[in-house]
Amino acid sequence: MTEPPSKPNGNGAINGVAATNGNGNPAPVKSQLYNPNRQVYRPQQYNRRRRSNRSLCCCCCFWTILTVLAAAFLVAIVGAVFYVLYHPHQPQFSITNLRIAKMNLKTPADSPSHLTTLFNLTLIAKNPNNHLVFFYEPFTVTAFSDSVQIGNGSLPAFDSGKNNQTSLRSVLSNSQDLDTESLASLRSGLKKKRSFPVTIQMDTKAKMKMEWLKSKKVGIRVTCEGIRGTVPAGKSPSVASVIDSECKVDLRIKIWKFSF
Repeated sequence: MTEPPSKPNGNGAINGVAATNGNGNPAPVKSQLYNPNRQVYRPQQYNRRRRSNRSLCCCCCFWTILTVLAAAFLVAIVGAVFYVLYHPHQPQFSITNLRIAKMNLKTPADSPSHLTTLFNLTLIAKNPNNHLVFFYEPFTVTAFSDSVQIGNGSLPAFDSGKNNQTSLRSVLSNSQDLDTESLASLRSGLKKKRSFPVTIQMDTKAKMKMEWLKSKKVGIRVTCEGIRGTVPAGKSPSVASVIDSECKVDLRIKIWKFSF
């Protein structure tokens, strides 16, 4: 019966008997290096954690984008439904009368040119909507002629109900010195058969209400062009031509909210 092969111990001996070399002398013992301060290697989890953080970030971004797109799609659907049901329209403005009581341009040789004006403006604000109400704040009214400001005025705050029109009146006046460029531009318009172009610009803010929806304040600018004015003769005011006048409304609706 054979015995199992013997294994050397840590000192190179086999079953307690020291190993020898070919000459019968004990074989040199190989020393093993051991450092008690050496740290045991452990696999790091840094890469795994980094990949986990990346996956979590990508997941959050995906659901955020998906939520935003879903909200935008829902808002678009609601807006389309309300447009189909109520057909909202912008408010309409028209100039019905403009009387020029004063249009004096003085150009003395020893002092700056001076302009003095006085206008009486009448206009109509119309709300063509069946379900929309406008709540206007006070208007700032400015008159221009060839980009030169020739009058300033205002309009009071008012409400424009459903399918309603409101007649408004304003007095515009101005007294100012003109620089060389403004004087040349204004003179160029006055030389054309004693008439000059007039542009009326009105700025305000308004709230809009439709059923249970109520908007925040939005900016509104109304620009009326195609008006031709004439310099009054004597003390009698002249009447400007408003037949070809047209008013453009620039309305910016930003955010709607529910109002109960």
